[in-house]
Amino acid sequence: MSDMDDDVYLSDDEEGSETRKDAEESEKSHVSPLTKETISEGLSLLCRTGKRLEHAFVKLDLKDKALTDIAAISTYIHIRFLDLSNNLVADLSPLATLNHLLWLKVDRNAVASFIGQPFAELTFLQWLSVAVNRLTDTDGLVGPSLETLILTGNSLQKLNGLQSSHFANLVVLELRGNHLETTDGINLPNLRRLYLAENFIKRLEGLENLERLTILHLRDNHLETLDGLSPNMKNLQYLNVRGNAVADEKALENLVHVSKTLKVLVLSGNPLVEILDYRPSVLILSPQLERIDKEPVTLEERMEARRAIRVTIYCYSHLPCSFIDETSLFLSVAVCFFSGT
Repeated sequence: MSDMDDDVYLSDDEEGSETRKDAEESEKSHVSPLTKETISEGLSLLCRTGKRLEHAFVKLDLKDKALTDIAAISTYIHIRFLDLSNNLVADLSPLATLNHLLWLKVDRNAVASFIGQPFAELTFLQWLSVAVNRLTDTDGLVGPSLETLILTGNSLQKLNGLQSSHFANLVVLELRGNHLETTDGINLPNLRRLYLAENFIKRLEGLENLERLTILHLRDNHLETLDGLSPNMKNLQYLNVRGNAVADEKALENLVHVSKTLKVLVLSGNPLVEILDYRPSVLILSPQLERIDKEPVTLEERMEARRAIRVTIYCYSHLPCSFIDETSLFLSVAVCFFSGT
């Protein structure tokens, strides 16, 4: 991971606010109903259905059709892959009969709520993207087989119902470009990748529930501290807090909690970077780091950090009745570097 760019993990939908503008402009365009002819034109990928020699098309492309009503799709029960992007659809209930659906993309539509939508019936759905719609919360969404959920570019202000009982298999969660102020509400112990860039997050909360998380992307938020990183995050390898408001060296102290596994840390774009030589102290707090920002950790940097740790251990070992835990030790060394002593 040491040679990866800090945005390498972002999902495919990179259009941001421009896509929202395009969606709004599309509402003014001509609206057409979904017909069997339109469906026939979008069908592809002929596969066996499981009934003897019966075959059916399982892939359907309906993007850019100015659709508002998709009722006609309900009889196409063998569809497994469906793209409804760039339409005006608000009601997805006709999809309830498509119980073989594995992959669903509903980007840039008019979905305002998950309540009343058919996701409880889509028990085999593994990949879902509802990017750039009108969602303000996640109430009503369930996904027993979902592995990837993309909700980029909505107006989510809170996260409700993201529990392991509803999303037991979810490993990738993309929430970039919403209105979230906290990370609270994500209780998904099996989650591996969490993308929260371009929100308004001021507080890291509830992260102790993310025991298997390997990637945490928090670029362009309002964080002043990394308080909230938890020792329970025993698998975290990549942390991106670029473009936040971290200005004080003490704000980094909680890096110690993920020091045994963290490989990549992105801190550029924070006030701290402009006023301190932060790399030595960061490396002391997280000795396993392979890259800080876009620069790999050099052998010289690693040796200097180890030397500083050894010196501090020696000093503490010669104090009478001195007891200090590992976290306090790393913090003591880091404070010395930050202060220049």
